[in-house]
Amino acid sequence: MKLTKLTAALMLGAASLAPAAAFAAEGPGAGKTISMAQADWDTGWFQAEIYKQMLEDLGYSVSGPMTLSASAFYQAVSQGDVDLWVNGWFPLHETYKSTFEGKAKVDGAVAKGGALQGYLVDKKAVEEFDIKTLDDFKRPEVKEAFDRNGDGKADLVACPPGWGCELTISQHMEDFDLGDDINPIKAGYSASMADAIAAYQNDEHILFYTWTPNWTVDQLKPGKDVVWIEVPQKEGVELPAPAEGLETCVADPCYMGFVANDIVPVVNDAFLSENPAVDTLLQEVSIPLEDIFAQNSKMNAGDDDVKAQATEWIKNNQDTVDGWLDKAREAAG
Repeated sequence: MKLTKLTAALMLGAASLAPAAAFAAEGPGAGKTISMAQADWDTGWFQAEIYKQMLEDLGYSVSGPMTLSASAFYQAVSQGDVDLWVNGWFPLHETYKSTFEGKAKVDGAVAKGGALQGYLVDKKAVEEFDIKTLDDFKRPEVKEAFDRNGDGKADLVACPPGWGCELTISQHMEDFDLGDDINPIKAGYSASMADAIAAYQNDEHILFYTWTPNWTVDQLKPGKDVVWIEVPQKEGVELPAPAEGLETCVADPCYMGFVANDIVPVVNDAFLSENPAVDTLLQEVSIPLEDIFAQNSKMNAGDDDVKAQATEWIKNNQDTVDGWLDKAREAAG
């Protein structure tokens, strides 16, 4: 049977549309791989998995996420060894800016503001010893009450080496001359906090650093079990702006020693320029802090299926997620 000119033209047109149709079905990431990292603090894994699954919905094959410390990630992303993570904390991670500036950048925000950091003390100790700031740990009776390992110093659950908070805490110890008074515990954070919580349950006094969102403030509720304390106001030491209206602090405004941070994606520049769909997705997405907090609490209680939790979150927010994905697809052309 001979084809008419019209039939032949229609078939040719259909053939020319086939690649575009396949692209639309597979997504702008078809045939591309993203090397993704996640933080070595497990409270950031939930949001990392949500982003991973959305990137896969765009057709990308996602490698990882591999778990890295902040210092290792910023080195790797600057070299192009990894493409991105969504666990940046800024301005806390400004200390790493010289490592990645001009090679990677912050793009969008997982959670804008509201991520608090600081030092907490059990409420009983605050009332018993009238603790207001870290300076109070220079008093012999306070040091003794918080000395759980017998070294003559108050024990502080701090941050492992490589975390941004570890650098800031070390600076506080130096700025406020606390080296002879406070012992920062830099072992694994979750294990150290579990030990501190057990000590609290045995009516011992505890001092610890934490951030929000985090499971710790579900286990030890500010205002009920523990209280935020301040860093000292000392001449010559510039402090971040205080938190205002924080009713669970010993003072208002509360000089916590840390600014409220944005939780943000950080992406390699070269990768971003080649993937406009990813750029748009990162600009669009945000995850409520209370949702991260709720997941962190589940994880601490033993439900560590982060993949399933992320899948459930996407399902519960499907209309919003679909809107983000549609905009990302449009950006790819």
